[in-house]
Amino acid sequence: MYRVLYRKWRPQTFSDVAGQPHITETLSNEVRENRLAHAYLFTGSRGTGKTSCAKILSKAINCLSPVNGNPCNNCEICRGIDNGSVLDVVEIDAASNRGIDDIRALREESAFTPAQAKYRVYIIDEVHMLTIEAFNALLKTLEEPPEHIVFILATTEVQKLPSTILSRCQRFDFRRISVDAIVSRLKYVASEENVILDDAAAVLVARIADGGMRDALSIFDRCLSISENVTTAVVSDAAGIMSKDYLFALSEAFRTKDTSRALSIVDELHNSSCDTERLCTELTNHFRSLLIIKSVRNPENILVCTNEELAELKALSEKFTVDEILNIMNILSAAIASIKVTQNRRIETEMAVIKICTPEVSTDVSSLFARIAELEKKMNDIQVSGVVSVPVSMPIQTSQPVATPAVDINSLQFEDDSDEYDDPVFDYIPEAPPEEGEMTPLFDAPPAFDSQPDAPVFDSEPVEFSASSDEPVFDAPVFDDAPVQNAPVFDTPAVQNNSTDISKIWNKCIIQAEADCPPLTGHLLGTSAELIGTNLTIRNYNNVLPMIFPMIKDKLTGTVRRVVGQPDINIRLG
Repeated sequence: MYRVLYRKWRPQTFSDVAGQPHITETLSNEVRENRLAHAYLFTGSRGTGKTSCAKILSKAINCLSPVNGNPCNNCEICRGIDNGSVLDVVEIDAASNRGIDDIRALREESAFTPAQAKYRVYIIDEVHMLTIEAFNALLKTLEEPPEHIVFILATTEVQKLPSTILSRCQRFDFRRISVDAIVSRLKYVASEENVILDDAAAVLVARIADGGMRDALSIFDRCLSISENVTTAVVSDAAGIMSKDYLFALSEAFRTKDTSRALSIVDELHNSSCDTERLCTELTNHFRSLLIIKSVRNPENILVCTNEELAELKALSEKFTVDEILNIMNILSAAIASIKVTQNRRIETEMAVIKICTPEVSTDVSSLFARIAELEKKMNDIQVSGVVSVPVSMPIQTSQPVATPAVDINSLQFEDDSDEYDDPVFDYIPEAPPEEGEMTPLFDAPPAFDSQPDAPVFDSEPVEFSASSDEPVFDAPVFDDAPVQNAPVFDTPAVQNNSTDISKIWNKCIIQAEADCPPLTGHLLGTSAELIGTNLTIRNYNNVLPMIFPMIKDKLTGTVRRVVGQPDINIRLG
């Protein structure tokens, strides 16, 4: 009977385990020096060698003639453990035996001494599936087991284990196997199987496996079912990662905001029995690839794709900004969450497509940032091309000086207003022009009075004073104390206002800021500013300015520093 490759080439010694030297060396040293722990915990993602190391350890501690900490695989115990005839090594699937009764049975069996081997070994796979009662029943035995008992717990979700279990085990974390280690192992298996494996095909298999050796061998096994000459094309066919044109077609519709085209593609896929949840998931992964390409220097080390598909993704990523990609991924992620709880999945998908193609209908923050990014991109394109095409209703702010037409000074006519005099008290205008020979006054003089004004009339007789009178003219006040000679001294200085009035130049700051940073256009109108020391506070702003302020703060600060003439000004919203 044919045995699949991942079973046929399962590691038999610690040296055969790929990509886990920090674990295999430690375990072999413990076996060689006889420093065994009573409980081990192996954690890590699938296919990284947890169960294989558990079986190798169970053979090594019971081997009759170990070789440098590794089992010999030739003695009676090693062969019996491999074929299952030695009953002292028990492998338990915690997903099927997860109740308290199963753990009680295990605890009762552990009291008996081994029948053939030196140690009775219990390998509990997927231990996180045990119930809380089962964990509690295992605690005492796990803490103080008999001397002939060794527990090996394996799990992919260590966070689900109680801390009381973790503290009683010697923990080993299995890492994802590197691409180089998987490629080396695949080349070895290919040479032993007498098949041809291209280097590029081996690298592609390793990337698809995502750090799991078992997955890599399974994919390689499928490739051999197609052809014994494994190339990248064979790997693409076997793994189902051929280029998907509909993803690129939808991406192009998203870029051009062609809602009709995008909905037509979704309708075609729906009629072809394409699951909408899977479509949204594939689109999310597709735009994740674009995001990685724009964020990472060597994206081929992270992405799982062919060289041709990578070239297409790089060309497509140039057409999107990071903000647009993040906005699309957020909308798709929300659609996936809604699809899981709704009955009509197609409607949720179509709503997501419409939101992506028409961002103005979406009111969330991510869509707002995407629209601002699109506006900045258009303004940059306008500055590069030098062509401005803006609706008439939209005010244009420019930092370029406006050309002034030439004016002939001799043709100008000025109004003679030299005879006007604005006086706050008198406003006298002569009734008739002056006669010949009279001098015209340079300014309007106040009217002349014909006679002196009447003297004031008093009701009582005036009082006459005699120069020789000894009585004082008025009663002077009398003070009990001597007058104070010195002025009072205050302990605290007068309060000074450190604020600077920049209201006269704030309008200049607004005009220059809108020219330097177009997204600010219209959002600083009606605001006021107060400068206290080096802190400039903006007040009376609208609701949009706080949302875009983190993105435009640096540009606005540079503009204000340049206009005000202070290089250390800091800007904040009041």
